Amino acid sequence: MLCTQPYVSCRASPKSQICLNPNRGVIKVYSEDNTSRAVEVPSDITARDVCQLFVLKNHCIDDHSWTLFEHLSHLGIERTIEDHELVLEVQSSWGMDSDSKLCFRKNYAKYEFFKKPLDFFPENMVSVSSEANGIMNHSQLIQTFLSSSTCPEIHGFLHAKEQGRKSWKKFYFVLRRSGLYFSNKGTSKEPRHLQFIAEFSDSDVYTLLSAKKLHGAPTDYGLCVKSNKSSSPRDLKLLCADDEQTRTCWITAMRLFKYGMQLYENFIHPHQKQKSSPMRSISENSLVAMDFSGHRSRVIENPSEALSVAVEEGLSWRRKSCHRLSSHGSPSTSQNPMSNIVIHMAQPWFHSKLSRDEAHRLITQQGLIDGVFLLRDSQSNPKTFVLSLCYAQRIKHFQILPVEDEGEMFYSLDDGHTRFTDLIQLVEFYQLNRGVLPCKLKHHCARITL
Repeated sequence: MLCTQPYVSCRASPKSQICLNPNRGVIKVYSEDNTSRAVEVPSDITARDVCQLFVLKNHCIDDHSWTLFEHLSHLGIERTIEDHELVLEVQSSWGMDSDSKLCFRKNYAKYEFFKKPLDFFPENMVSVSSEANGIMNHSQLIQTFLSSSTCPEIHGFLHAKEQGRKSWKKFYFVLRRSGLYFSNKGTSKEPRHLQFIAEFSDSDVYTLLSAKKLHGAPTDYGLCVKSNKSSSPRDLKLLCADDEQTRTCWITAMRLFKYGMQLYENFIHPHQKQKSSPMRSISENSLVAMDFSGHRSRVIENPSEALSVAVEEGLSWRRKSCHRLSSHGSPSTSQNPMSNIVIHMAQPWFHSKLSRDEAHRLITQQGLIDGVFLLRDSQSNPKTFVLSLCYAQRIKHFQILPVEDEGEMFYSLDDGHTRFTDLIQLVEFYQLNRGVLPCKLKHHCARITL
């Protein structure tokens, strides 16, 4: 049940569950704009259930990318709470005076490694002690992590912060099912040269936020291993990679070693608890297409007719929105209706006055996979827009220029060769066609207010 009044004292403390019966508790969830909502939940609620609750409450499209994050501000770290984890157990591990919170946002990369594992695990970082030889395909690579009969190994160089010092030193690390090790003699993997760092039965892997600024790391691609039994900064195992792909490989492998088949079940059965979940308030089977155009409403049983009506309603809404926005006196540079200029303002992929750095941060938070994008106003040229797009774990920015032709205004990404009357048309085109872009637009960055 969503509470109408926020519970101010319910964050970062197990005592926030007072005045509730033992089978229920209170959590406070934050969105990316720092709005929050307090929720009273049963003790066995999972992260997936909480996401489903907010998806339904905020009328979001549930594409299984909505994720709950554990954000520990006092340590400058955060991690994805896996879909099957019990949220109240996660909250109960926080210290009384810690500045910790739960965050709700998209994470398109959460299970992407099951779809494209070769993109997450570079060949030079993975070895398998089995009969398999040669280059493995996608399914074989994932199977090595999920099968207890195989012994995959991740290896490579990482920077490590020396205990009790501010300095960082580069070591050769090895990740196995038994835990994380580093070699005290070059790249040797002999048992006498490997020193144990951590194992994951009672530890979790986190992403370091602002690794260079907060921890003096050589790069910003930081990660750490934190024991569930300690919240002290001194007990963190701070590590740092040279690039994003390397960091992603280590974090993904640690998640797989810790949870194994459970992660795969989360991936293939995102709604396995829907029927019994107390958070489920409506049935998708009860939703039908309706026609309200006549004197009496009717159910549309023909799927083709239902699709046609949906398209027509979308176009009708678009025309009404254009008329409404143009009637409010927005400034115009041409004689065209104002729809071409302002129709994009209500789109979830448009983020208006977002800076380049803020766009970079938002895309990084929502998953560095091919096709994650957003549109924003240009900071350097007020009359233009910018498409920010992720490709190969890098974020690129493309300027959208206005093109005027015979008194009509168009928008273009390729110097006027391909023109669009508004930004919605542009986005829809590049969702279907790569064009001049390195990849198609697939996943838009969205922010909601709780």
